[in-house]
Amino acid sequence: MKLLIISGSQREASQSAKVARYLSDTNHRFDEINHLELCRYQLPFWDGESTSKVATDSTWPFIRHQVKQANALILITPEWGGMASPLIKNFLLMCDSQDTAHKPVLLVAVCSGISGAYPIAELRMNALKNNKLVATPDHLIIRNVTEVLNEQVFHDERDQQLRERIDYSLHMLHQYSTALGQIRTQHSAIPYPKQQEYSYGM
Repeated sequence: MKLLIISGSQREASQSAKVARYLSDTNHRFDEINHLELCRYQLPFWDGESTSKVATDSTWPFIRHQVKQANALILITPEWGGMASPLIKNFLLMCDSQDTAHKPVLLVAVCSGISGAYPIAELRMNALKNNKLVATPDHLIIRNVTEVLNEQVFHDERDQQLRERIDYSLHMLHQYSTALGQIRTQHSAIPYPKQQEYSYGM
């Protein structure tokens, strides 16, 4: 069972990447875990043309392979101006439903203050229609992110509660991954007639 964690901050050494490392280090349910910081790769700006994905210096083929091999994903976005990051949205536009359809995804928003709900709402509303990723009912909002999930020995009550919530969310993501794997297998073995006519959501 493979898990792919995508951190979508456009800054290196970001709090989003810190959260991703915590999720990876504390996750003992998946057999293999990979973490991609999108800012460290050369992603072309999606213009609707498939040729742009393989433009010179594009690292999309490598990223696509990681997505295709994954059984579940975690998408981490900072909140910028009440929105998900442009980088995470560009990534989602480039995803092909053949690689992502019916795979569970845990949505995670990172915020330096007390907000963070808007990126989750945005991603749930309009980011998963055509790639057909299945967002789990639970999501995570890491508020005041600089104060939590750090490596110090002492953790205050809020930090400890957040860590317990994360453990539950990862547990559920693994269960959804197992269940949806059966759907993907059946969908491939017994395809719906003319299913390609319904490759895009309404």
